[in-house]
This record gives sequence, structure tokens and C-alpha cells, in this order.
Amino acid sequence: MIALLHHSVDDGAERAPERDAFRCDGEALTYAELSQKSSQLAAVLRERGVRRGDRVAIYMTKSLQLPVAVYGVLKAGAAYVPIDPAAPRERIETILRDCGIRHLITGESRARKATRLQAETPELQTVVGASGEASVAWDEVFAASALTAAVHATSLDLAYVMYTSGSTGAPKGLTHTHDSGLAYARLSAREYGVGPEDRLGNHSPLHFDMSTFEFLTAPLAGATTVLVPEEAMLFPRRVAELIEVERLTFWYSVPLALIQLLDRGSLEHRDHSSLRWVLFGGEPFPPKHLARLARHWPQVRFSNSYGPAEVNQCTAHHLSASEIDGERPVPLGEIWPGADGRIVDEHGEDVADGASGELLISAPTMMRGYWGRPDLNAVSFVEVELHPGFTRRYYRTGDLVQRSPDGLLEFLGRRDRQVKVRGYRVELDELEALLCAEDGVAEAAAVALPSGGGDASLVAAALPETGGEIDGTVLRRRLAERLPGYAVPSRVEVMDALPRTGSDKIDRPALARQLAATSPSK
Repeated sequence: MIALLHHSVDDGAERAPERDAFRCDGEALTYAELSQKSSQLAAVLRERGVRRGDRVAIYMTKSLQLPVAVYGVLKAGAAYVPIDPAAPRERIETILRDCGIRHLITGESRARKATRLQAETPELQTVVGASGEASVAWDEVFAASALTAAVHATSLDLAYVMYTSGSTGAPKGLTHTHDSGLAYARLSAREYGVGPEDRLGNHSPLHFDMSTFEFLTAPLAGATTVLVPEEAMLFPRRVAELIEVERLTFWYSVPLALIQLLDRGSLEHRDHSSLRWVLFGGEPFPPKHLARLARHWPQVRFSNSYGPAEVNQCTAHHLSASEIDGERPVPLGEIWPGADGRIVDEHGEDVADGASGELLISAPTMMRGYWGRPDLNAVSFVEVELHPGFTRRYYRTGDLVQRSPDGLLEFLGRRDRQVKVRGYRVELDELEALLCAEDGVAEAAAVALPSGGGDASLVAAALPETGGEIDGTVLRRRLAERLPGYAVPSRVEVMDALPRTGSDKIDRPALARQLAATSPSK
């Protein structure tokens, strides 16, 4: 019986010990090897003082040691805390202090940085994967005896803490249990029909919630996960080659990665007939680009997989390639089985059918709460009385949606992306969607900058398609033809690149600072 996340790996080792669990750079780690090596790491961590409920940081780039780290931590009874390998030292130190981390696991590419970090962080007692008096090299780990007795744990124990930036830029930790992680793995495996013969391409880094599909769902289904190395992700042609050579059947990423494949991956020269399902999420996928992708991959089923990291995933909408028209945005779809969604107004009351409001979600995949942030939990969750004496806990997604006549949820924008201009409410997401629909525009982003009169000033940025040219003045004129005057940005800047977060989403706060610095009034 699989009651805890790491049971999936040991179950796979019993059922198909020689099947590849993870692959990276042409090398493989079988289920038997993953089970053995993660048990060895668990034993080393226990010897070093890791106990049930502890948090262990994972600070490493993609390699076959990464899944060993994840499942070794879980087997030790602890929760893993993935840290962006590219994060600045100050952010790493903030996470270590905030989460009370005393043990860290690293790999060859980050070993020196981890050693320096340990020297400057007294609380950090052990680093696995580095050299030094208080460190344990990987060779030592794999020479150790495996953990023989299972650590007592329950499904309500923490499994992982995932840090994401808040509205102020300060990291906040999302706490997920074995229960919520397994609920996601089971639901996603069932929703997408993941089986032992499938090969999932892992594009997202471990600190991004999308990675749970490959790291949690794939082992539960007995499938193989192929890690896309960071250096390969910089070159779309190498990613396109990997999809072909590794015969991937699943792909899950933010739209940007797929748009880059379209523009620079030379898809017409690759055999991607093995691909059967492509999932995307994190941001809306511009319909015109999705239609182009569908023409390259006519055999693929496409899914808009929606859900904040706080609830893993909660809706899905599936389309065959022939159903994508390039005009209409893809809906969020229907609420997953076992979950419940409500659309409420600013007073928390249910809206009428077809009206817009904020989406509240209650689901077995939902996090326990934010680490050490009772203040944030108080405003992020709401108890709704469904029947007299019976309440249910919902997470406030901050996303504005409406239900279409056919019952599907449609994304309208973020609650915190609504701004007032001259007393009128403007949806920045709508402005971005209109810009993205223009010929020659690959991506677009809109921000509101403070103005002297206390009102917001709208500014937009547009990224041209590869090899193309666009004119910001022309784009602004086109928007003026389709939007009321108050909703037209004061300028549209054409940029070579948009600032990104560590999960490849557009970093709008950074963009706002950048655009403010280049304002004509400066």
C-alpha cells in the first residue's frame, strides 16, 4: 500500500526493478537503484541528526543525484526544501533561517558555494555532496549501509516546503504533506492516463511546483522521468533533440518554453511522433502560438493545467490539435474530482451564473498553509459554511474567473492585477492578451506605474517574434482602436527580452522597475 510519497519508489523497485526511474544526459537510474541509493542517503541523514519533521534543503542542478536527494529526505522522515540553484546568497540564507534548516544536500556544480554557505551560516550543521569536516561526499553516501528500518511517519507529516516570492518579493514557504502530494500524484496520473510505458520530460526546476508531475506522479505510475539539464534548456534545438532521442510521451512546462521551441527548435526537422500529451500552465498560452504548435504536433493532446502552487492543480481543460483555432483563449476547464470551487464577489458572496469573481478552491491537493506565517494564512484561507454546522476550508486563489454557458471556467486575470485609471477599472491581463494577439508579437506584459496625481499610469512591453520587427507606436495605435482611452497604455516599449522569475514566468515587479527607470519623465 502506498501511503507515503517514497513508497512509490520502493513499490517500483519491487514491480519493475530494472525500469528506468530517472534519466539525465543519456544516463539512467533504475527503480532498484533509486530505492537503494535513497535508503543509503536516508541512513546518512539519520546518522547526522535528521529527525521526523525536520526540513532538509536541496541545493543542486539537475543530475541523477537530484531524485536520490528528494526520496532520501522523505525516507529519513523529513521534508525537502528545494532552493533555486541560481538564487543569490542572500535569498538562500533567508530561506535557511526562515525554515530552520540544519542540513543541506548539494551536487558537484554547487558544492563550492554550499561549502562557503556552510562556513557563513552557523546553523547549517551538515552538507551532503561537498568536502569538509562537516560534510559528506556522495561517494561516502553510496558506500553507506541502507536504512533498514522505516522511520515512523504519517500521511499528515510535511513532505516538502516550496518557497515562492510574495507580493513584496520576500520568500514565503508553502507546506505540503504526504497527503496533499499523493493526492496530486494520484489525480494527475488518472487525469492524464500516465502509465509505466510513459516517458515524462522534466523541464521545470525542482523549486517550481510543476516539477511535482515528474518527481511525484511519474514514480507513482511507474513511469520514467527524463531530466532536461539546465544547459540544454538554454538552447531550444537541444530540447527538441532530447524530445526526439528520448522518445518522450509527456511534456509539461510554462508556455514560454514551448514558444521558444516553435521559434528556435527547428521542429520541422524532428520526429516527435512519440509525444502524446502536452501540458502547459503558469501563464496563459497565446492562442496563435498554441495553434502553430498544434500544426507541428497534430497527434498531441493539449491541456491547460491550472492551479496555484498552494493547491498543486485544481482544473484541467483538454483539446485535440484539431480543436485549437488560434483565436480563443483556452479555458481553465472543470474543477478536478474531489475538489470544490466557488466564485465569489469582493464580499465573499457567490456570484450569479456567468458573472466574474474570485475563485476559491478546496481540494485534497491543497497545502497545509504558509510556513511560519499565521498572518498570511488568516487572509489566504476562508471557512465557508456549506450546511448548518458544517464548514469547509477554501484557499483564495486571487484569480478572477467566470463560468461560461457550457460550464467551463474562464480565466479573466488576477485580482491584484486590476488597477484604477481615472476612476475606471482596468484589467492588465486583458491588455496583455490584446497585445499578444497582434502580428509579430511573441510576448507582452503590462504594468501600472504610479503617477504624480496619485493615479496609475499604464505602460506595456512587447517582445518581437524571432527574426521579426515590431513598432511600439503602431502597437499603441492598434490598442487605441480596440480599447477605451483610459485603458490605452501611455507607451509600448519594444524589448529584446522580458525579465523572468526562476520559474520562467514574466517578472512583472522587475519589469515595472525597469520601465519606470526608462520613463521619459526621468
